[in-house]
Parts: sequence; structure tokens; C-alpha cells
Amino acid sequence: MNAVHDFARFKAEGRKISIVTAYDAWSARIVARSNVDAILVGDSAAMVMHGQPTTLAATVGLMAMHTRAVARAAAGKFVIADLPFLSFRKGIPAAMRAVGALVTSGAEAVKLEGVDGHEDVIAHIVGSGVPVMGHIGLTPQSVNRFGGFRVQGRNEGDAAKLVGQAHALQDLGCFSIVIECVPAELAARITSEVAVPTIGIGAGVATDGQVLVLHDLWGFDTGTTPRFVRRYFDGDRVLTNALNEYDTDVKETRFPGPEESYS
Repeated sequence: MNAVHDFARFKAEGRKISIVTAYDAWSARIVARSNVDAILVGDSAAMVMHGQPTTLAATVGLMAMHTRAVARAAAGKFVIADLPFLSFRKGIPAAMRAVGALVTSGAEAVKLEGVDGHEDVIAHIVGSGVPVMGHIGLTPQSVNRFGGFRVQGRNEGDAAKLVGQAHALQDLGCFSIVIECVPAELAARITSEVAVPTIGIGAGVATDGQVLVLHDLWGFDTGTTPRFVRRYFDGDRVLTNALNEYDTDVKETRFPGPEESYS
């Protein structure tokens, strides 16, 4: 798919967009066989894959490594990669080096958080021919400023600010906007006001699409399970049971059997 144009068409047609966040080749290969529209290589890799408490530990090198792994395996899927903490806040040259690292690793678009203070960077990336996905609401790279992973936009002033940020991202040329952890009514308002597709995560059903971390929807323990997660599979239980069966077979000499042995 040509997601930049297809996303706009899907919004116009009222067709919802599905995105999952994945970080490696084996999971991307499974997503590539599914009906899911796109893959986000999120800076949440720092938490899910590397055990960090926040996304702040993600670096451009780390994101490029995970993007390469996903892009190799995700044939036919639109791949978006996160610009990590501060990588786009050091001026245009540094931001473009980060963008270049992700695009040459296989990303077809980049995502960055917020808008205030780096409007020139967003405009420059878009003007350079790289599709940009915006991100407002709970922006995890600002977790220390927010005082934790908290719902955003609950009062009138904060809500108005988020609406303004969405319009600014649209005007700067972003092809889509992630809205994270905001009241459903506010996400619906933003979705109705902007022409570009909105992608919700903890933002209700009225957004133009949804994104979830693959490990969360597969039911793997990633440390916490936010309210907005729906588990479609009990991955922890299934894989733990498989490990225990293997352990029993080894200890009771049922593995390897003749079929797994060489003569």
C-alpha cells in the first residue's frame, strides 16, 4: 500500500486504519501475513524489548537497528519509525541525520512527538520528502514533565491546546496524527476538525484508526497493562506451558526422540 495516500483515502471513505507496534523480524513477518495496515517501530522498544522503565533510553542507533529488522521481514506493510527522545530537538541538521538513519534502515515514514518548539523541524522533514506522523496527548518522551503516564486534555485549557496542536501538525504537512490517552470526546472532536487521519491509543473509538503494541494484544507481560489494551491471546500462559512441557520432556528423556535425532 502507499499509506500516505491510502490513509487519506481511508479517512474520506470512513474506513478504519489498523496499526501495530512491532520491533523485530519474527513478529513483523507474522504481521506481514495479516490484514493489519501498517507497522510502527516504536521507541517503546526501550521498554518492551530492553526492560527500561520509560522510552527515554531509546537512541537513534537502537531505533535504526529495530527498524532494519522489521523492514526486512514486513514485505508489503507500511513501516513507520519513531524519532527517539531529543533526536529532533537539536536543530534541523541533527534531526535530518536521525531521519536519514531511520529511512535508510527501511522506514517509509517517521513519527515524532509534540509540535511546540520544533515546528521548523517538522516542516523541513516534510519538505525533504519524508512523510511525518505527528503525536499529541500523552507523549511518553515527556513523561517526566507530565509526572507519569497520565491522561491528557481533561480540562478545557489543556483540551484547547491539544486541538491547536493537531491543527498545527496538519498545517505543517503531517499525513497522520497519533492521539494518545485523551478523553474519547476530545479525540472525536479533533478527528472531526482535522483533514488528516487520526490514530488513537487510549482515545476512544471515534478516531480514524487504532494502534496497539503487538506484545500487549498478544497477551505478553510487558510490565504494565494500560486500561486501553485489549488482549486477543493469552501469550504468557501458552508460551509458559510450552516451556514447561519441553522441560518435562527433557527431564523424562522424551526429547529428543528418534525423529529429532540423526543416525
